[in-house]
Amino acid sequence: MRQSQLLLNTLRESPGDAEAVSHQLLLRAGLIRQLAAGIYTYMPLGRRVLRKAEQIVREEMDRAGAQELLMPAMQPAELWEESGRYEVYGPELIRLKDRHGREFALGPTHEEVITSLVKQEISSYRRLPVTLYQIQTKYRDERRPRFGLLRGREFLMKDAYSFDPDWEGLDRSYWEMYHAYHRIFERCGLNFRAVEADAGAIGGEGGTHEFMALADIGEDTIATCTCCDYAANLEKAESGSNFKTVIGAGTEDLGQPEKFNTPAIKTIDQLVSSLGVRAAEIMKTVLFAVDGEPVAVVVRGDQEINELKVKSFLGAEMIEIADPESVQAWTGVQVGFIGPYGLTNISVLLDHSAAEMEHGIAGANELDYHYRQLVPSRDLTHSKVGDFRTVQEGEPCPRCADGTLKFYRGIEVGHVFKLGTKYSEKLGATFLDASGKAQTMIMGCYGIGVSRILSAVIEQNHDDNGIVWPLALVPYHVHLVPVSVKDEEQARLAEELYQRLQSKGVEVLLDDRDERAGVKFKDADLIGLPVRIVIGKDAAAGLVEYAERHSPRDKTSLSADDAVERILGMLNTANIGH
Repeated sequence: MRQSQLLLNTLRESPGDAEAVSHQLLLRAGLIRQLAAGIYTYMPLGRRVLRKAEQIVREEMDRAGAQELLMPAMQPAELWEESGRYEVYGPELIRLKDRHGREFALGPTHEEVITSLVKQEISSYRRLPVTLYQIQTKYRDERRPRFGLLRGREFLMKDAYSFDPDWEGLDRSYWEMYHAYHRIFERCGLNFRAVEADAGAIGGEGGTHEFMALADIGEDTIATCTCCDYAANLEKAESGSNFKTVIGAGTEDLGQPEKFNTPAIKTIDQLVSSLGVRAAEIMKTVLFAVDGEPVAVVVRGDQEINELKVKSFLGAEMIEIADPESVQAWTGVQVGFIGPYGLTNISVLLDHSAAEMEHGIAGANELDYHYRQLVPSRDLTHSKVGDFRTVQEGEPCPRCADGTLKFYRGIEVGHVFKLGTKYSEKLGATFLDASGKAQTMIMGCYGIGVSRILSAVIEQNHDDNGIVWPLALVPYHVHLVPVSVKDEEQARLAEELYQRLQSKGVEVLLDDRDERAGVKFKDADLIGLPVRIVIGKDAAAGLVEYAERHSPRDKTSLSADDAVERILGMLNTANIGH
């Protein structure tokens, strides 16, 4: 491609609303342009990168035995109502009506549509298993679109769905996709981890893993072991600690819980300050509305409640912290004085961290009062005990004896789920087994944020001057930069190299603009192609300056022939088609 003909305008300064480095560089390098908040046009350079990411995804999906199709983006609301997700999905679901008043939604995902399709097309066990996928634009009305392609309202996604006759088949399909995802992200040049995760709004009855590209801008925190391969999203992460906390004297000398006056002392910090105790000696009780019903969750005072663990434990659809009015209505007391002891007609979930305390302090369910010498093993036997807290960095690994948990930030680029019968049962996707008996199909689903890959790759591959593309995703392999297009020898050699490289299948961008050399070099750094060949004053002797973007200071004077051979060798070594 001749740069004088390419629709490309680079920016010297970053737009003020671009917070993430990837967002800044995507805009500055002319790969994307914003139409509205969270909605972008992919310019020619950006589209080339996106197509390469799509192709890698497509090749590995096909290799794993999946079949590509393309489903409608506009979905009838009846399907979502049938699955029970129309209201549950919330305001992120973009809803509309046609001229006849029929309700539709723009698809953020396609579980309902694919299940309905397979229900119509497959009726016998002989047609199973099958895995189907598409690469298609998705729509979500994000409350706060940010970070460019990382959190948008319109984005490109690969979503795949497996249908098996039994759970053993689902397990095989799931791990086939899991390994395909590893190959995809490795080929894209990403530094990533597969982590155990929560299923979120997709739901399901089995395991789930997120694929996280490690990056400081990532909105997710992942906990990994320093010794073994354990890794989990912070929402899901467990600890190997036994939480045993010995506080003060043993329980054998303690009488019944003692109520004492704590006027206007509501918070953990206030209790610590006024009583001279540690936060670990206090039982923190928070009231939640879980599918509209009150649930009290208790953790140690130095811990934080993990809402997703509570939601998963209860198998709930919705969870939120109860507002002060609800707390008053359910308990008859203000926020700040709620405690698990004597709390009637409300389910109590007791985290291991609180359950294993020798004794502690908790709200007395009475204004301006708390209990001391509360013994969980004696006084809270009505509670359900489980893992309801967020782990902390440095805690023991739950899988091995030697490791501790270390935190990283990550960008979610892929997610695989074992759905089970969540959708097939509700939508009636059944098949006849070998004995002629109707059985429900067992499903899995597998998503990749294809457009997100661009941002994740740039977050991991850039320097002060611009993007440093991994070879598999570059818009072009080589940037030819004649210092002066008005110099006949430079123009001749540049054109010769351009034609020669193209004839061998190398993707070349020729900067044939009549611009100052400094402008050309800055644009070349910003765009970040792997190889830059500068044709300058030695053009008459057939010599060029060869440099690779990942080590720009290592410049070498080569003959044009040697430069071509080096480029071809680099692409062959990387197994890049040309």
